[in-house]
Amino acid sequence: MLNPIDTAAVIRDGGAVGHYPGQIHEAVAWWLGSCLVVTTKAPRLAVAHDDTAISVGFADRLCRGAINAQHYACRVGYLGHQSEQTLLDAATGAFQAPAAWVSTDTDDDATIVRIRLYTQDGRLLDDSTGLADIRDLIDSDRVPIPVNSQAKGTIERWPAQATTGAQP
Repeated sequence: MLNPIDTAAVIRDGGAVGHYPGQIHEAVAWWLGSCLVVTTKAPRLAVAHDDTAISVGFADRLCRGAINAQHYACRVGYLGHQSEQTLLDAATGAFQAPAAWVSTDTDDDATIVRIRLYTQDGRLLDDSTGLADIRDLIDSDRVPIPVNSQAKGTIERWPAQATTGAQP
């Protein structure tokens, strides 16, 4: 692993959380996207963020990891800047897919990045629904990669109006 992390400290609370830089870096988002697709066997994934510059970068890396997850050719619906609730409404409604929401916050002059991962039915991932598997894949440096170029997925901008019922 080029830039290891303390998986027990970072991969927790429904996804990943840590100080940036330091505990968490952009590659963690790539790893989470790829591992989420593989552990949930997701042909689709919905992704949004809170619109901070750091969150945008992490969300982009998460999307790129998701489309490069083994043979799944995952279709990522990228909602861009949306609230977490809007993401969940879209993911459990029209999109019917697992979801990932990226946000940042500051605490005593430190930036904290949080990536929350959700099941297809909108439940926060926990150890029994895939988080332990994701932690193990990252910890053992077995992050899924594409098997060939035909297995690569796509990232599709998903307009906000699609969350009101239009099909993605």
